[in-house]
Amino acid sequence: MPQLLSRLDLSAAIAAPAPRMSNDENRSGNPTGPNTSVITKVKPKTKRPNLYRVLILNDDYTPMEFVVHVLEKFFQKDVEAATKIMLHVHHHGIGECGVFTYEIAETKVTQVMDFARKHQHPLQCVMEKK
Repeated sequence: MPQLLSRLDLSAAIAAPAPRMSNDENRSGNPTGPNTSVITKVKPKTKRPNLYRVLILNDDYTPMEFVVHVLEKFFQKDVEAATKIMLHVHHHGIGECGVFTYEIAETKVTQVMDFARKHQHPLQCVMEKK
């Protein structure tokens, strides 16, 4: 059971001087002065989120123009960059559209896949951890 302080003990505790937070005594050369301490606020270290590559896979049926359109629409590529990625996909079977955090990469993959299905193309888009 906690102890109750009497009014006298309580008023003495309230009236007690607060500890000093500077080291003025140590600078003046008084070795018998009170010990001092410094209070520091610790900031939590944040970790960068994992990144994911969004990739388009080659197939024999999706028109090249459609792939360029997808790259422009969902990955904000200009015609030149989109064409370069599309040709890389065509020649190597896979091409990187961009690198994003997990949620953004997942959203882009879903958007591309839905858009391809809506236009009746078998285009495949996947993501992998970088």
